[in-house]
Amino acid sequence: MENMLHLAPCHASVPDCFVVPPDQLPPAASAAVSLPVVDMSGSRAEVCRAILDAGREFGFFQVVNHGVPEQLLQDMEAVCDEFYYELPAAEKAHLYSEDKQKPNRLFSGTTYETGGHKYWMDCLRLAFTFPVGDSTSEWPHKPHRLREVFEKFAVLTRGVGMELLRLLCLALGLRPDYFDGDLSGGDVILSVNHYPPCPNPSVALGLPPHCDRNLITLLHTGPVHGLEVVYDGDWIKVEPVPGAFVVNFGLQLEVVTNGMLKSVEHRVMTNATLARTSRAIFIQPKEDCLVGPAEEFLSEDNPPCYRTVTFGDFRRMHSVVKLGSSSLNLTTNLKDIQKGMYQMN
Repeated sequence: MENMLHLAPCHASVPDCFVVPPDQLPPAASAAVSLPVVDMSGSRAEVCRAILDAGREFGFFQVVNHGVPEQLLQDMEAVCDEFYYELPAAEKAHLYSEDKQKPNRLFSGTTYETGGHKYWMDCLRLAFTFPVGDSTSEWPHKPHRLREVFEKFAVLTRGVGMELLRLLCLALGLRPDYFDGDLSGGDVILSVNHYPPCPNPSVALGLPPHCDRNLITLLHTGPVHGLEVVYDGDWIKVEPVPGAFVVNFGLQLEVVTNGMLKSVEHRVMTNATLARTSRAIFIQPKEDCLVGPAEEFLSEDNPPCYRTVTFGDFRRMHSVVKLGSSSLNLTTNLKDIQKGMYQMN
């Protein structure tokens, strides 16, 4: 627990383990950009087209009028703040673990640890099955509303993600339930990432450049800037839209569409004066689910670009690559990983 950043009263300097070497720091973002905003209250045809257009151009978009009540989003923010700021360390110490195989744990800066340095964030990571049943029995009991609010948020947000996938299927010409079942039936992950103020944002990253390994991600964040994505060869700052979810495609969706839709690289920057807390839902396949390009995207002129492998094998082989400043896209890395898997089998 002594590693938890949010428990320190203040940080006068950045510890060496969090300092990213200058040659590994990615270039600064060019500007703040409003991602495409998809209004889910529009007609089905309009929403389908908007999702596909935004996905093709950015790989990221924001959704509004998604059906998750504003009061629930506010409750979620309040409980997260209570967990990080008000709950005594002794009452969350049992959650702390550096074992990456544990489905439910509290940890600091080790998710994407590469090259011996860590990242400027604390994370409460929880998993649940769907339907939920008793899969939340190991979730924290405190703060007293945590389980109730977290579970409601997670279930409703997953529902938004599944509806987006169904609409995307219509836009792509797939059957509407293509992503139902095993392709989206793995444990749902809820990550509450907390980025305390950083005394020197120029040397530390909240999260390094990476692509999500799952199928689709929905992120709810506050007004503080931090998320940046690659667009048109540059890094851009994402301008938060109040009440919206930021949505991005994971590598499994890239595989299914045979590269038509890309999982776009993104990162989190630190802030010298303001803390930032985000809440993300990750929808992913079951471990033994075979994931490969859908037949609808294959032809003699468009052969498979990716191998069909189980999600568990892919997840075990995939690791975030320590990127140099010249690297802006992980698509090549994804194909290289699959070549490595082919050579090993």
